[in-house]
Amino acid sequence: MTAVTDTATAPEATRYDTLRAMAPAELEAEFAAFWPQMATAMTILADGTPVAPAFVSVAIDPIGDVEVTRASQLQFTATLPQGTQTVQVGWASEFGVLVLRQMGVDAPYDGYLEAGAMSDPITLAGGDQATGWETFARYIPIGFDHIVPKGLDHILFVLGLFFLSARMRPLLTQVSLFTLAHTITLALAALGIVVIPGSIVEPLIAASIVYVAVENIFMSHLSRWRPYIVFGFGLLHGLGFASVLAEFGLPENTFVPALIGFNVGVEVGQLAVISVMFLCVWQALRVDRGRNEVSQGFVLYGMLIAASAALIWLNPTMISAAIEAPTWLFGAPLLAIFALSLGSIHLRDHLDSYRRIVAIPASAAIAFVGAYWFIERVFL
Repeated sequence: MTAVTDTATAPEATRYDTLRAMAPAELEAEFAAFWPQMATAMTILADGTPVAPAFVSVAIDPIGDVEVTRASQLQFTATLPQGTQTVQVGWASEFGVLVLRQMGVDAPYDGYLEAGAMSDPITLAGGDQATGWETFARYIPIGFDHIVPKGLDHILFVLGLFFLSARMRPLLTQVSLFTLAHTITLALAALGIVVIPGSIVEPLIAASIVYVAVENIFMSHLSRWRPYIVFGFGLLHGLGFASVLAEFGLPENTFVPALIGFNVGVEVGQLAVISVMFLCVWQALRVDRGRNEVSQGFVLYGMLIAASAALIWLNPTMISAAIEAPTWLFGAPLLAIFALSLGSIHLRDHLDSYRRIVAIPASAAIAFVGAYWFIERVFL
């Protein structure tokens, strides 16, 4: 399901809850009844000619935590015409991404397909394995995608680092330590050396968001202990990234290029988040630091407030599809930042107006969301 980031907010949420609570035999019967609908949404081409999939069986794990995904194994077959050389596979976008791996041949194909995408033609005899450089390049956008738009908790943590100080030195110190730390644990977890359950990691990630945001409220500079704490939290976030990789795994023969590419994509996503936020508050910072650009700031933020409000109100389908979430999820925070920046310029004669009117309220909002996630992940 790609229309929402949380199935609890979907119109079919009650139906999903019912399915998650079903015993395996009941759920298998439900799936067998659903198969004809799913089959029509799948595309299999044999040398360009469509072939129909045939249902064989489905195996579903016992009931566990009904709040999380339950693993299911579906088996189906497709009869290929005599002499078929290549196949292509894909399914409808509402089924989400598709990880496709060829087995039992030399140099097998390995693909991560975005929702609704079709695979390249796959030679049945093998030989379509991507090179190390091709794998590296393919996994960069996957890593980026798991920051923007899917990694909301990681986005908030990075913004917590940003709002301590928008000056380059403390920001680079924190981001560098965070990057080093999560790179270490991402690699260790992906190699299976470190394994910690998500039920432990996810609440701690939420707690890390609360900590950095609350410290921003009481500290205006990089404290002696903050770099060590950011490094420790980076280790936690690396485990969170590893849990994402565990959902679809990495190709065995090009494991290292895929891991590096994913990590590079994560870093590019983090830098994109910081860059966008810096551009959002840039004019307010300039005025706070003594630049005589007040009128320019009023006009700029007035236009940005109007534009973001219009986007939220209109909720363009194209933008919602691009960010894989309702427009307001990103538009409302931007609208708030623009309004706070406008207020900072208006009260520019007050001491440290940017910090008091933009950085502290933004940090308080980040802490509130992090605290909610912590409670939700521990108790709800």
